[in-house]
Amino acid sequence: MKAIFREYDIRGIYEKELNEQTVKLIGYFLGKQIAKVGKNVAIGYDARSHSPILCEYLTSGLNKAGCNVLNMGLVATPVNYFSNFQNFDGVSPNASIMITGSHNPSEYNGFKITIDKKPFFGEDIYAVGREIMQNYDLEIEDDLSSTFINAKERYIAYLIKEFDHLKGFNQPFVYDCGNGVAGVVVQDVFKALGFTCKGLFTDPDGTFPNHHPDPTVEKNLKDIKKELEGEYALGFAYDGDADRLAFLTKHNNVKGDIMAILFSSAMKNPTVIGEVKCSQVMYDEINKRGHAIMYKTGHSNLKVMIAKTNADFAAEVSGHLFFNDRYFGYDDAIYATLRMIEMVKNGLDVDAEIAKLPTVYSTEELKVETNESDKFPLVEKVKELLKNPPKRFSCQLKEIVDVDGVRVIFNDGWGLVRASNTTPVLVTRFESTNADNAKLYEKKLNELIATAKAELH
Repeated sequence: MKAIFREYDIRGIYEKELNEQTVKLIGYFLGKQIAKVGKNVAIGYDARSHSPILCEYLTSGLNKAGCNVLNMGLVATPVNYFSNFQNFDGVSPNASIMITGSHNPSEYNGFKITIDKKPFFGEDIYAVGREIMQNYDLEIEDDLSSTFINAKERYIAYLIKEFDHLKGFNQPFVYDCGNGVAGVVVQDVFKALGFTCKGLFTDPDGTFPNHHPDPTVEKNLKDIKKELEGEYALGFAYDGDADRLAFLTKHNNVKGDIMAILFSSAMKNPTVIGEVKCSQVMYDEINKRGHAIMYKTGHSNLKVMIAKTNADFAAEVSGHLFFNDRYFGYDDAIYATLRMIEMVKNGLDVDAEIAKLPTVYSTEELKVETNESDKFPLVEKVKELLKNPPKRFSCQLKEIVDVDGVRVIFNDGWGLVRASNTTPVLVTRFESTNADNAKLYEKKLNELIATAKAELH
């Protein structure tokens, strides 16, 4: 059971790991944490078939802890985050919990937690996990008392008002909800703003009958790409809970770090936070007109860093996009869609801007299988080996950045090795202005990982 308590959230398989007893206890012990700042907690859930029953178990636990449960029903994760900044008939949430399996397979579910407008993650989640395991026999009776709040309607009205100036945008576009929860929001917003658009798989269905709702995986984009061969010039695809965005044109699948360059171009002297997997091009381009900060991967880490630096924007390659400029600083794929449409309406030619950027050869995120107990020691071993690399490593090192794993800077590129916080793998990525060198850095760092594995055992 310990494995369900992750770095950024709580996540596991329904019934096997997230059963009645466990989820009631999660509600109870989270409720005790929430009680330190107040008692109002807003909860919502995604399209998975088991989300409503988990909502009931969670509600019972929260009530046992003395919380006042505000239930918003089926919503996108950004609606859940949005509720933290609202007042509902004199009641303001002190915390929110989103029940979602995000982009995981349909048997998974989980909880994304915000307390006092801040992400609840890392050691805080692990500590709650330890309390639950020590008190697993605690009995919690059913108590489904809650008050309904229409956070979804409030969120839709907010977006329509904020982007009223987009009425008249006449470029046709296509969007793919992947049968996740994006559809319950975007259709109303796009209709109210009078857009010419086509929605794919907009009905929420937790079995995900058409394709898996993870737009970072190329095969999940085949339907939207087919539409882009016709009249549509732009495409937007959402993950299962609508906090991640894939943005496509007829010629480009625009990753989060390149979107950061485009978005920041419309901001005055922007401060932008990127994660360690972001392209060097992003950091270089943003530093020409503002200030770029490299930080740890993970939506919780980036939200904390935004609050600390008051940055205008943050991005992950995977499409978590955080606007603190004119917004609240959390990751919201629906809001990001409207900001991109705004830029295009104001004259941005996406493909032309991308064509102006320096050409680099980047790999996707490549995963090296390992196990939970080895992954962090392996990264430390790689760092150690890089201090005095073996002769066969033969690549000229310029700098080593260890903000999250190890990002090795070479004269014309970089390589990254970091431990995933959510799965038993090392995540690697490589980039160079020279295609052969990108492959070389991949080969040499993989050899170093193999040496680290051998030395570790």
